[in-house]
Amino acid sequence: MLDDLDRRILRHMQNDPDRALPDLAAQIGLTSTRLSRRLDKLREGGVLRGVCAVIDWRALGYEVEVSLRVTLDKTQTRAFDDFIEAARAIAEVIEIQTFLGRVDVRLSVIARDMAHYQEIYRRHILALPHIADIEALMHVARIKADESLPI
Repeated sequence: MLDDLDRRILRHMQNDPDRALPDLAAQIGLTSTRLSRRLDKLREGGVLRGVCAVIDWRALGYEVEVSLRVTLDKTQTRAFDDFIEAARAIAEVIEIQTFLGRVDVRLSVIARDMAHYQEIYRRHILALPHIADIEALMHVARIKADESLPI
């Protein structure tokens, strides 16, 4: 279980993940060694999974995002496994989510423009195994994409 100090460390890390360890320790009121030990405990406990670079795909020339809702042919015993394995191999698929209900899988697909999306859709998406139904939703705006947690 997290104590107040762990929560304070995590809040500061969420707000400024690039802050140097000595600066973070000073702001929290710990020595660098003690902070380092706390961070090791949080990693070992699975709370901190690592630090990652967040790349803005729009800055790389991708302007289109489409959300695909896919219903699979569940009469096939390997439908989920085969579909997900094949979807992972498509570089432009940036997110895969599975659901219980009518929609089984949601894919987020990025493309440079609509012509590029059509190419991805025809060459890769339609070739995915076990698709019973597919619905495309054109992404218009991202209203909230905050990954900070209420700690």
